[in-house]
Amino acid sequence: MAQLSLIILNYKTPELTISCIHSIFEHYSTDIQDGKIEVILVDNASHDESIPLIKKQVWFSKIQLVENKENYGFSKGSNIGAVYAKGSTILFLNSDTQMQSNGLLQMSKFLQSHENIGIVGGRLQNEDGTYQPSVGVFYTLPRVFLLLLGAERFGKLRYNPTHEERVDWVSGAMIMIKKNLFEKMKGFDEKLFMYMEDMELCYRAKLAGKSVYFYSGCTIKHLSHGSSNRSFAIVQIYKGLLYFFKKHTNFVEYSIVKVLLILKALILLCAGFLFGKKILQQTYSKALGILI
Repeated sequence: MAQLSLIILNYKTPELTISCIHSIFEHYSTDIQDGKIEVILVDNASHDESIPLIKKQVWFSKIQLVENKENYGFSKGSNIGAVYAKGSTILFLNSDTQMQSNGLLQMSKFLQSHENIGIVGGRLQNEDGTYQPSVGVFYTLPRVFLLLLGAERFGKLRYNPTHEERVDWVSGAMIMIKKNLFEKMKGFDEKLFMYMEDMELCYRAKLAGKSVYFYSGCTIKHLSHGSSNRSFAIVQIYKGLLYFFKKHTNFVEYSIVKVLLILKALILLCAGFLFGKKILQQTYSKALGILI
């Protein structure tokens, strides 16, 4: 049985996906050949050149391809991939990432050797070699207020540790979990189409009595060139925040967050009309549509 199952989701990003898998084989071809690592690629009904291009790659026969009949989003698509996983640990990896080190099996061993740890994440690197925020803190009412004020860009809500430490949640660009825990928690919450699913999964792991850790011994380059645009991301984050508070907090906190999100959306929608910014108009009209 494989020690580690790598699951990559593709949706109309064939070049990124191919580059990602190339980098995996550059660093782990021997481990894949020996059966220690398996690579599972899930295509979310791209209906473009993705599958033909992927099937032309020299490594295609060494991976498992799962073709979904529709675009299920990140959460459900990843859950479908996990059904095929044979490893004792599962690593969910974004298609816009590239391996920068050989630390995945050591990361898996670190996870398996600690009974109290359920999830680990590694270090994310920008294209220029600088580091991205790899972990974050759970959103509370005060933190949502800070988020809406833009505090996240100043490292108040997300940050990049330099050594192993316990954290609230790790980025879904590279999130490793024990398979038995993932199955026990029934995977990612499929009501979250994309965004917020990483934090929500880590929050449920905490409720299950398992810790989440940052692991410094494994680095990947995260290009942040995925299959969504900024407008889509903002709408999905608004939707995810509201859902998270509805699911995991009380009605009062949920209502306050909803009001805060509506106020922020109204302010930016008005700014869009005032300054003729169509992208603001379109984005926050959609955001209000899910809030009201």
